[in-house]
Amino acid sequence: MPEKPAAPRRMRADAQRNVDALVKAAKSVFDTTGVDAPAKVIADLAGVGVGTLYRHFPLRSDLVIAVVESGIDACAAAGPRLSAVHEPGEALAEWLRGYTEFLGTKRGLAPALHSGDPAYEALPGHFLEKVGPALAELLDSAAAAGAVRDDISAHDLLHAIANLCMPVPGGGPAYNQRMVGLLIDGLRTPHPG
Repeated sequence: MPEKPAAPRRMRADAQRNVDALVKAAKSVFDTTGVDAPAKVIADLAGVGVGTLYRHFPLRSDLVIAVVESGIDACAAAGPRLSAVHEPGEALAEWLRGYTEFLGTKRGLAPALHSGDPAYEALPGHFLEKVGPALAELLDSAAAAGAVRDDISAHDLLHAIANLCMPVPGGGPAYNQRMVGLLIDGLRTPHPG
């Protein structure tokens, strides 16, 4: 009989703290310096040695993927949390502001993500699998409550915000938030049916 593959080992708590610290540090460094920042800068900010960084993330692309996936997962997890404490329309608006912030932090990652490296091919699927349903649930709840128009899909909204967050000369994260604020106001306007 073929042997059943062993279940993946659970990471020790201290190792998980190191991974979390490295991802947080890498996000911060990538946001300010870009993805080509020296490994030592990331490791120092995380409070670990360079060897620890390479043990968990042997390739730079592994670390970039971890940073992007952590942001995607945080966006997805925010939906239910916001729904629990806000009315549907406000939960949606808060989520859209957070999503806008997430897109702004990806600017430092853009050169890597658009490099054509096959290591990043799975990220769009991860994004759509996690973020699409989270937004659809928020949008459906807000539309059912009459807080927003009911003639827009989560897919449309994700693309609209991505377009509003494209870099503009002289504009930064505050500009993007202002543009998305206008979109949110438009969502609250009744559909001219």
